[in-house]
Amino acid sequence: MQELLHNAGLALEALLTPTSLLQLAAIAIAILVAWWFGRQVRNTERGKLALVQTGFQARLTEALMITAPHLAALVLIAAFGGALHALKADSKLVDLAITLSGLLLLIRFAVYVVRVSLGNRTKGWGNFITFAIWSLLALHVLGWFDPLVQAFDSVGINAGNRRITLWSVIKILFTVGAFILVAVWIARWFERRLMSMQGLALSMRIGIAKFSQAFLIGLSILLGLNAAGLDLTTLNIFTGALGIGLGFGLQAIAANFVSGFVLLMDRSIKPGDVISFTGTTGTSTEGFGWVQELRGRYVVVRDRDGVETLVPNQNLITSPVINWSYTDPRVRLKLPVRVSYKCDPEKALELLLKAAEDQPRILRDPKPVSRMMGFNDYGFDLELRFWIADPQEGVNNVRSEANRAIWRLFKENDIIIPVAQREVILEMRERGPVARDV
Repeated sequence: MQELLHNAGLALEALLTPTSLLQLAAIAIAILVAWWFGRQVRNTERGKLALVQTGFQARLTEALMITAPHLAALVLIAAFGGALHALKADSKLVDLAITLSGLLLLIRFAVYVVRVSLGNRTKGWGNFITFAIWSLLALHVLGWFDPLVQAFDSVGINAGNRRITLWSVIKILFTVGAFILVAVWIARWFERRLMSMQGLALSMRIGIAKFSQAFLIGLSILLGLNAAGLDLTTLNIFTGALGIGLGFGLQAIAANFVSGFVLLMDRSIKPGDVISFTGTTGTSTEGFGWVQELRGRYVVVRDRDGVETLVPNQNLITSPVINWSYTDPRVRLKLPVRVSYKCDPEKALELLLKAAEDQPRILRDPKPVSRMMGFNDYGFDLELRFWIADPQEGVNNVRSEANRAIWRLFKENDIIIPVAQREVILEMRERGPVARDV
């Protein structure tokens, strides 16, 4: 620590000379101008379109937009350094700034390339990751890295036979993070290749991709800990505590993850399926929606109102779920209707079939049928049964159209739908004299 402070004092004294202050001012001006230039480039119409468009041209434009301030700073500082060299003046700080700005430009471009290869998952972390990596390399270029490591290594605590220092913790975090980044990149590449294989079912591809991603990340954590010099046998207590936590507090989370892999493997529910969580086929469609995504912990279901519901995977395993498109997208719907005893039931049955014929979404094969289901207190119980092949377009809307056609045909042909009636008889009786106690 004393050596680090001594080196910092010497560097500060060297910066207080007039020549050094002039160079620092020129570097600061170059950085401000480069920052302004980057803002102008980002606010252009082409720059804004590159953020929302796809394709190689858009990605190249975005890369130039992101690296524009760093490139401008490098050019301006290099121009000032060239002027100092031409004048044969002292340019140590400017030469150092050229090296650091060029290093920053390369790191920012490399981070962007990695982010594009991983998708948009790491969007927003590019500047932070760039600054972290650049800071470490800048310390090495300035010759401050080794003294800083020694200073951090001197701060720590003793845990049994081992000493845990601040530098060992930073080293573990950095090493594990690097291994995880590589694992995520490999998993992303493998997922893209796997999703392009049309020979495998979509749910199978998603399941393999999710399992491989979880496996690679877990393996990268273990390899990172081992590469950082941590003895994995010291994690026995931690893994035991984690097992107890999974058995109690994390039981639901673990169950949802396992249920998610079961859903992906048995392909009972897959993206694009039309499902409902309650009700009975042909009578109700509560909780009706389309499966949008299968995630590790939940399933995204979008209903006809545009609302996306995140359903835990465990609910789909343990609760009854109607899959309207499991093996065959065709489903049969039933429309019950009651007709008065004063009407001809045969004619009513014919009108039910006629109402189904006018609906374009109702299939002709199997053809619609009408049935007399029983005798009620107020009339005949009839039922129209028909098939549709596109439940994803909605079920209640085709019911509504068929019911409207039935009502119109019944009115035109004097078929009466009875209203419940009850007869209440009031019996009046004379009350006799009331006996009283004397």
